[in-house]
Amino acid sequence: MLASVPKEEGKRTGSSCSIFTVNRPDENGWIGTMPFFKDLRRKKTSSKIEKSTNIGSNSSDSNGIAQTINKSSSTLNSVYNGTSTPASSILPNQSTPNLTTSKSNGTFASLPQRPMPLSSVSNRSSFMGLNTPSVNGTTPPKMPLSTFAPRVLSVSDNSWVHQKVLLVYGHIGEPAEKALDGTVTVCHHQDSFPATMWPVSESHFKALVHLTPGPNRLRFDFTSPKLASAHSSLPAHCSWITINFLPLINSPPLQLVILLGKDSPGAFDAVPERKQREGNDLELAIRKFRMAAYLWQAFTGEQMFRQGFGRRCFRFEEEWQTGSLTFRDKEMGIMRNEAKIHVIRSEKTVKELRDLNFAQQYEKANRKGELFTIAMDEVRKRFKPDQGQSLYISVLLLDSHWDTHAKTITGHAALGGGSGKLNLAVFGSHAVQSYPSSVEEVVPAFSDCTRTDTNFVANDSNEAGSNWEAANLGIGAHLHETGHLFGCPHQESGVMLRDYVRLNRTFLCREPYCTRTQSPGVRLVLPKDECNWHRLDTLRFKCHPCFRLPTDAPMNPDESIQIWPADSGKIIVTAPTGIAFVEIFADDDDVCHAWIEYGSGDMQAGGPPKQVVLTDDDLRARVQNKKARKLKIKVFSAGLGDSVVEDVGQLVKAKDYVVKLPNGQSGFRGVKLGFSQQAGTQPQQVLLETAHIQTKLLTSIKIFHGFALDGMEFMYEDSTSQLFGKRGGRADEFMFG
Repeated sequence: MLASVPKEEGKRTGSSCSIFTVNRPDENGWIGTMPFFKDLRRKKTSSKIEKSTNIGSNSSDSNGIAQTINKSSSTLNSVYNGTSTPASSILPNQSTPNLTTSKSNGTFASLPQRPMPLSSVSNRSSFMGLNTPSVNGTTPPKMPLSTFAPRVLSVSDNSWVHQKVLLVYGHIGEPAEKALDGTVTVCHHQDSFPATMWPVSESHFKALVHLTPGPNRLRFDFTSPKLASAHSSLPAHCSWITINFLPLINSPPLQLVILLGKDSPGAFDAVPERKQREGNDLELAIRKFRMAAYLWQAFTGEQMFRQGFGRRCFRFEEEWQTGSLTFRDKEMGIMRNEAKIHVIRSEKTVKELRDLNFAQQYEKANRKGELFTIAMDEVRKRFKPDQGQSLYISVLLLDSHWDTHAKTITGHAALGGGSGKLNLAVFGSHAVQSYPSSVEEVVPAFSDCTRTDTNFVANDSNEAGSNWEAANLGIGAHLHETGHLFGCPHQESGVMLRDYVRLNRTFLCREPYCTRTQSPGVRLVLPKDECNWHRLDTLRFKCHPCFRLPTDAPMNPDESIQIWPADSGKIIVTAPTGIAFVEIFADDDDVCHAWIEYGSGDMQAGGPPKQVVLTDDDLRARVQNKKARKLKIKVFSAGLGDSVVEDVGQLVKAKDYVVKLPNGQSGFRGVKLGFSQQAGTQPQQVLLETAHIQTKLLTSIKIFHGFALDGMEFMYEDSTSQLFGKRGGRADEFMFG
């Protein structure tokens, strides 16, 4: 970043030197001392300059900065789960001062050529009585340690992440010894994003930080009325942390769509006071939906990391546009690369979309899935997916409306799923008025206890009795449907149950009064109190193409799974992409309570096993009901293919899957053999002679077909053959060798 030249064009350096210098930026943006009137130097002066520039020449760094690494014992969850760190394009001798790391002992460590994510936690310092360093590139001076400097626990210094808005949490000092309330101010890298303020409750804080591609040098300042400062205008307690942001472009994005009627005015439900204060038009709906989506991403990314899967998360399709993540961007006309919101006008009118027969929550409705079908058709027409292309699209139905006469929300459906190629989630806009539209509004939105006025807006499911609860329900329930879009079923807990009514706790350390429970909120929200994704959801995400990392090994395109009943009560499971996890259901369980997972969060190093062996005893030992009459399993491959065994006990006891070969050995048939059972077909079995006669050589295969496969004939070198099916239609022969 270029800095301006001071007003004093020249100044003397030293009492005995006759050299004039001028401060001006060089080609790398550094402010340096540039010799002026070089030819007029005297030899004596030149020798003095050389002597002064040799100070610190024994340093290990070419810039004369000592490289020291101090590990902190306060790091939590800093392991990157084995994923390799992307190579850095920043060389040590090209680093700007904003990439140096302030240490408590006063030395400065420049970033290594290949940044390591397993480095120390944020560097904590005190600025009492000293000039405050600028975030845009000034190196902090030597300073004593501050006990109350913010300590970031959720991400280690110099880590790599892949999302623009990152959720961080930490604490101030030692909360068990002295609990303080106050404010943490986050100053962003090179002032690329306005400073944001976050509440500190009992020495704990949470914050959303905005990142730009590349290294981000962030400063966290803590202030509290209970702590005196030598200079009130300077940050008394401050820490620094570097986070590297690498945007992902090699995975399919989550697309965001607002769908509205062809004659829609583009307005959403809001109380009169809100309409007057901020409006309720389409532009505001776009900003609120975008912010909600970034909250989904921040929450999911943190959950994946906590569960040991690294910094995995979905990405958005982005476009260069006027920024909305901070309200100041619109005021100043600042452009940013942010999530794109597609606006689609339906062929249906607003009246048609608000038909009570389409309203999912209306008891007498007879076409409750129609809005999902309409959205699917409109999205397919807009995006026109190519052959083999998979799309993932989350839709906001803008024309949702609280019908005060029918006491139901029209134009609304909460549904998610898809066909595999077009995966869709839809949700109404009836709670959008309570959403934050920028990062600065997140805490106020989740702290707003204003009661819901049902004369104008809905209290959805009687769980949105106040503004912050309405934001919870709207943002969280839409995330729930987006989970269905990614292939997640309902679970025993977490977002895919109804845990999203606690989504606010992800972003706050103190919860306000809750009308849903008629009780004061949690005074201090710790990670254990927060909303979460169920473990089975994160296992699906780990394997999902939208969550892939650059370090993941290439995926085998064959996602299939084969299950082979073997002797001694064993079941052999094979998959070319590897076995990811197995869900176990006892009797008639609606949701899964027991499972087996294979491999780690790292998709490198061979990935999960290609073959596993299961037994009825092992499966039964994992369920709570040991006396269950029937066990059902659902096996998932790393390619997210799946295969179901409805009754494990019956499968291992069945003799139909064991075949005696002519040489006396046993062969095993897969459970999918003959599974189609099409009308007019009959089972047929052929054991290829080349499999058990070593002298038999297969030379070619003839395929008999018309519009369908009629038969296959296996031709041998000795002019014999074996026929599977029948001869008919056209014959194509495929020769070997």
